[in-house]
Amino acid sequence: MEITKNMGSADKIARFVLGGLLIVLALTGTIGAWGWIGVIFVTTAFLNFCPLYRIIGIKTCQDC
Repeated sequence: MEITKNMGSADKIARFVLGGLLIVLALTGTIGAWGWIGVIFVTTAFLNFCPLYRIIGIKTCQDC
């Protein structure tokens, strides 16, 4: 599977913030183990690629 950019900057920022928040809440024990799903959000933001977007056919970036 080829990783091509399919995520815009607003989407990327939202994923970093939400993912980071979920990880912090999981580390503090506030929300439990499911908060570790934030790692997926941070990773996809770092890669500028969302596999689910590719399956559905969505691109949130304007120049890709």
